Amino acid sequence: MTIRPIAFDLTRLVTRLRHASPSGIDRVDLAYARHVLAGAGPRFGLVSTGLGPRVLDRAHASRIVEAVAAGWIEDVAAESDPVYRRLEARLAGRPADVAAGRGPTRSSTLRRRRIQAETVLGIFRAAPVAALPEGSLYLHTSHLRLDKPERFDWLYTRADVRPVFFVHDLIPITHPEYGRTGEAERHRLRMRTIGRHAAAIIVNSADTGERTLAHLAADGFGRPPLAVGHLGVEPAFGREGPRFAPDRPTFLVCGTIEPRKNHLLLLHLWRDLVERHGPDTPRLVLVGRRGWEAENVVDLLERCESIRPHVVEVSGLSTHGLAALTRSCTALLMPSFTEGYGIPIVEAAASGVPVVASDIAVHREIGAGFADFLDPLDGLGWRRAVEDLSRPGGEHREALARRLDGYVAPSWPAHFKPADALLAAL
Repeated sequence: MTIRPIAFDLTRLVTRLRHASPSGIDRVDLAYARHVLAGAGPRFGLVSTGLGPRVLDRAHASRIVEAVAAGWIEDVAAESDPVYRRLEARLAGRPADVAAGRGPTRSSTLRRRRIQAETVLGIFRAAPVAALPEGSLYLHTSHLRLDKPERFDWLYTRADVRPVFFVHDLIPITHPEYGRTGEAERHRLRMRTIGRHAAAIIVNSADTGERTLAHLAADGFGRPPLAVGHLGVEPAFGREGPRFAPDRPTFLVCGTIEPRKNHLLLLHLWRDLVERHGPDTPRLVLVGRRGWEAENVVDLLERCESIRPHVVEVSGLSTHGLAALTRSCTALLMPSFTEGYGIPIVEAAASGVPVVASDIAVHREIGAGFADFLDPLDGLGWRRAVEDLSRPGGEHREALARRLDGYVAPSWPAHFKPADALLAAL
């Protein structure tokens, strides 16, 4: 049987050569790049440029992918991650023994820039899109450049190429109030590009899939074949591995600090808990970078004296550091107003940590059977959950923990099965 050639779009990964750490979409892009380029049959990388797409052979594309992964400060053991070690000391109530912060050094930044410059030169010397074999599949998993439809006009010329796109979410369209100005229209442009060209679509959840097909139909496009694959949990997350004992109940929140994540609810809740419990207030750990239009949250973090001893903000954790922190916490809180998926929920469940999440469709899809669901506006309900879970040996805490017995988290191999089947069916 002839195996169809596949060209994977490397454009986003090339741009990430200048970054020291990945976003969620970057992780998906990396997983797909490795999976595709390691597969049987003819495999290529494709990079969109202002002069048209350039086609890279498998070896060249793989070198770029691994250079990007090597530049990210990710895959270090928790014990070797100074950010984690300082956080562990603080949460365990002992002096920190790590002097220097971990972060990109000047030499590592210069190295990434050099690799990026060399990569860009190599890309411009690569072959034009005419070099792609007849009947190739083209796989784009990052949303990048989709708001520039002219970058995909080559698909009209190469009508033999079957394009497949990964849709991560429709949040800028369905909830424009949570995005940057103009982002809703940019996302509509992305979806129109997909509508014009897609032979098939891959999504991270059934909820995202339903929203995607409904939006395309409403915009006058067809309903292309679709595969749903829940995103895989990295092997670092699990019940076994480094952990520590916090000096009091400690709750974890993961994600960029931005309005749709609903950090504001939790910070107001924590101010109320301080008034009710004083020095016995549980601790809240916010893991994630500060995002856009989060001024109200930042004001509370920086100016509310009462919560300062009880709320910890951290970013720059390695994957293994985050996994060790997750295992050590009392519960994960995820009060988001909207999500495309919600990877912290399944990471926490894989780690044996109870989950309380907002009652939205995608959270029920991935957390049914083990998570507690609350309306994202139900402040009193969230307070009751935190207080109940803070009681050692409490019935609620033990009941949530029991729900995780036998839980099997989504894996990347499981994710790729429906995606590969979709590609094979084209």
